[in-house]
Parts: sequence; structure tokens; C-alpha cells
Amino acid sequence: MPPPPLALIPPDVDVVEVRGTPTGDQLAGAEVLYVWDHRFADLAPVLRSADRLRWVHAASVGVNRLICPELAQHQITLTNSRGVFDISIAEWVLAAVLSFVKGLPDTLALQREHTWLYRTTGRLAGKRAAVVGTGSIGRAIADRLSRLDVHVTLVGRHESSDLTAVAAEVDILIAAVPLTAATTGLIDAEVLAALGPAGFVVNVGRGATVVEDELIEALRAGTIAGAALDVFEVEPLPAYSPLWAMPNVLVSPHMSGDYVGFEADMMGVFVDNLQRWLRGEKLHNIVDPDSGYVRG
Repeated sequence: MPPPPLALIPPDVDVVEVRGTPTGDQLAGAEVLYVWDHRFADLAPVLRSADRLRWVHAASVGVNRLICPELAQHQITLTNSRGVFDISIAEWVLAAVLSFVKGLPDTLALQREHTWLYRTTGRLAGKRAAVVGTGSIGRAIADRLSRLDVHVTLVGRHESSDLTAVAAEVDILIAAVPLTAATTGLIDAEVLAALGPAGFVVNVGRGATVVEDELIEALRAGTIAGAALDVFEVEPLPAYSPLWAMPNVLVSPHMSGDYVGFEADMMGVFVDNLQRWLRGEKLHNIVDPDSGYVRG
């Protein structure tokens, strides 16, 4: 990730910039920890070492790597950056779905070969899509798809328990959920088989939501027609992964939400919360550690 725009933090706040694992001296007296790099995963020892720490803010929406028992034990509030990436991720999903329906990968391949080949493609209007995840990102995706005359079903926690039945009724299955025990391996061979040979899978949530080996097998066998993936079980996606070479797969390096200027917008969410913190007001985007996401 690019460096955080620390100049946006109010000048009357003492800022200690940490590169790597924070030392005891760097943590001494700290009340707020801003985790800029979402890959930061070793929060527990930090919380045990920072006696005065009361609030951790994540510069990301997914916070599964930051959830640990020490949050509750030390009564530390965890917040995230919900809202920053809603529109950009929804736009990425639209681009991926339209590219698939309109056959743009084939068009580009034929262009590179200087081949003029007339053919017809599909229509997005009238397609049926299920968006798994009813958070702000999932709702933004559903809103924009519905504006293009797609029949959208929003799938929440209760409905996702019978995702096979949901998949059997749609053409496009979109995962936009945080990684929790309930969402790990949610989209498996059974769900993919129900989606069917014309089905298209999109994952902009977390890689482990989809059983990757079973997805690869479904793509190879023609169980489904294609997939657009921005997240993977292992990141960066290993060079040996078959997904790289599959013509019916879009591989994107976990960037669906990032846009020019997102760093300032993301810092803006933190600064707004910081002002609330300094005034003693309730923070926005408080994560429920038990569920792993912001409720409501």
C-alpha cells in the first residue's frame, strides 16, 4: 500500500509513525492505533503491550486478521473504514459482469489477432443476480445492478445458510461478505453446481469465502461459465495457480476498491472518528468482534 497521508491528521495530535512491528517505546502512552496496512496481522501482542490503548482503527473494511480475544479483554474498540470503497467496488463488479455478458475478453483476443469475426453476445438486462452480503458494499452493488434492469436478490446471514437454493435461481453469484467462521467455504462445489453451466461467480469479499480448488474444477469442467476474482485464498495469487491461464477467469490483484485518491478519503474516515474521539463522542463504524463486521 502507498504511505498514509499523515498530514491530514490534526496538528495537535501526537503521531508516532511505525514501520513494522511497534516497539514498547513507540506504544508507550498511545491511546489510538491506526492500522494502515490491512495485511497487518499480529495485533494481539501489541494490545498486550500497550497499557493505555483504547481504540484501534483499520484502514480497510475487512478486519478478520485483527480480531483477537485481547480486544474484549482490554476493552478496546475496533473500527473500520466502511463506506470508502462501496462505489468503486460496485463499479468494478459492474465492469466485470458486463465484460462477461458482452464477451469483451473474446473481442480483445480477436482484436490482437486482427480477426474480424461477427458474433452476438448476451444482454445484462433481465439477468438474475444474487449478492451475498447485505453490508454497505453489497447494497451498493445491488443498487447499481438493479439500475441496469438486473433482478437482484440480497442474501443475508440467514439466507446464506441455504445458498445452494439461492444459486439455483440466479445467473450471477456475487460474494461481498467479510471473512467469518460462517462465510469460510460458503461457495463450494454444491453451490457452483446449482448455479449451472451459464453461471458467473464474482468474489470481492475475501478469498476463503470460495473453496478455490472446487471453483477451479467447476471452471475446468464447465460446471459454471466463468468467474471474476479480486480476492484469493493465498495472496498474492501463486504463479502456479491454474486461475491465471483460464480464459473464462478475470484475475484482479485485490484492487477492486482502490481508486485514485482513496488514501485521502480513507484517512478522512479516520480523522472524522478521531475528532469524535477527542470530543468524547461515539465512534462510527464500530466492529462487533463476535461477528467480525459493523452491525446495522
